[in-house]
Amino acid sequence: MRRRLSYVSHPEVAIDPDLPVPDWGLNPLGRGRVKALAASGWPRGPARLVSSPERKAQQTAALLARGAPFETHPRTGEIDRSATGYLPHARHEALADALFAHPAQSAEGWETAQAAQNRILLAFHEVSAVQQDDHLILVGHGGVGTLLWCALTHRPIARTEDQPGGGHVWSISLPDHAILHPWRRFEELIHDAE
Repeated sequence: MRRRLSYVSHPEVAIDPDLPVPDWGLNPLGRGRVKALAASGWPRGPARLVSSPERKAQQTAALLARGAPFETHPRTGEIDRSATGYLPHARHEALADALFAHPAQSAEGWETAQAAQNRILLAFHEVSAVQQDDHLILVGHGGVGTLLWCALTHRPIARTEDQPGGGHVWSISLPDHAILHPWRRFEELIHDAE
């Protein structure tokens, strides 16, 4: 089997404006979607899972690991949005558009796209240098997952590269970074396994 990297974005979360965003967990729909993906047998074969430290990613990784241990890397968290905290959906989307449109500029104090991309790229290199796994799986977030995708596939930072919603996976081969598939919903991967 050729070596590959898959990036998994956590699915739907329980939004709680009173909690810091990194402390949000999966909601019942999100948990059910991850359980269904794990029940389908994905990932197939041996895999090394490395998760973001954020709660929703940790919960996603634990379900995909099916009781096996997984790792946590401190630099794989989502784009730092602590300057604004919780925002209503429309405002959040407007700032995300600005972040991708102007990668070197902060959107109201958010971490810049370039800084977040450098951080997640460094984390990927640190993780992948430790051992040569057949299937390395990073479990995290749509924003930094998109920025890593853009870096490894030599694409400009653009919102059009972003996932269409939570609970998606992209995969590339290693070490050549050939695209195996762009963002795909969990349910597409489950269908492929049937």
